[in-house]
Amino acid sequence: MRLADFDYDLPDKLIAQQPAVQRDASRMLIVDRAKQTFHDASFRDFPSCVGSGDLVVLNNTKVFPARLIGKRETSGGRVELFLIHEREPGIWEALVKPGRRITAGARIKFDRSSLQAEVLQSVGEGVRLVRLTCDGALEKAFEEAGQVPLPPYIKRPEGSLEDDRDRYQTVYARHSGAIAAPTAGLHFTPAVLQAVTDRSAAIVEITLHVGYGTFEPVRVQNIAQHTVAPERFQIDTESAEKINRTRRSGGRVIAIGTTTARALESAIDGAGKIATGTDIARITITPGHQFRSVDALLTNFHLPQSSLLLLVAAFAGRDLIMRAYAHAVAAEYRFYSYGDCMLIL
Repeated sequence: MRLADFDYDLPDKLIAQQPAVQRDASRMLIVDRAKQTFHDASFRDFPSCVGSGDLVVLNNTKVFPARLIGKRETSGGRVELFLIHEREPGIWEALVKPGRRITAGARIKFDRSSLQAEVLQSVGEGVRLVRLTCDGALEKAFEEAGQVPLPPYIKRPEGSLEDDRDRYQTVYARHSGAIAAPTAGLHFTPAVLQAVTDRSAAIVEITLHVGYGTFEPVRVQNIAQHTVAPERFQIDTESAEKINRTRRSGGRVIAIGTTTARALESAIDGAGKIATGTDIARITITPGHQFRSVDALLTNFHLPQSSLLLLVAAFAGRDLIMRAYAHAVAAEYRFYSYGDCMLIL
């Protein structure tokens, strides 16, 4: 298939710039793969779509304030660092603006914090290797000096808002390390989670730290040549056992978000069992991929020609998904990270 097969027109007004007033007040398009149909619903209907013996799998990664605004030590000029990968303690790969002016040896200071950065070398277009130092723990310095790294289609001319620190985070976020939220999980509230367990379904958590690959565009027309950057994930023994037990007993494994689906598809072994431990998700899921661990998927609406749209099309079929997206546009669903969602059964 060609990348152009996954394009669609989206009016700017449908790109959600703010979260719903209440997390669980989003709309939800329910897509039925067996019947090749879809219908409108509310996310508050999600628990009614879960049955006894089913298992809901959450990604409990936590977004950290990876966007840092500072000044050059020499000129005082504004510099933006977007931390994308920690190579070793204190040494980070970062997207830097203005990239051409920030070369090896440049030093950057940040307000409201003792945090400082030294540029070590260029490692790609706009990407620099930087050493970060501060008086105490770097994690605390990031909280003091950093901003929530919102996607570029969410417009915040003055930077992210204080409310974004809460709303661009799931209610079950626990393990810091992501530079983007697993956005399908943003709709959940404690009440919805309780309603799921009230239906005799179970919930488990895994961790996949969402990386910069979630923002990267697909740069090839032949999607078979596309690769998504690796991401680290962890599945503990209890969660793996519950997932494997659900599969043996005939219950459905319901992945909350594409990141959860990628982790599960990466963790399943040759015997069809979810393996325990920490690993790297290197799999790129495009149409033609045979899912072995996921029976249903909750996901937000994704950008045209994006790797996430390719994953969703792999799960539900390209034609059904593109028809569903056309309906969502016509029905004026809210799109992308702060937007509405789709449940694929």
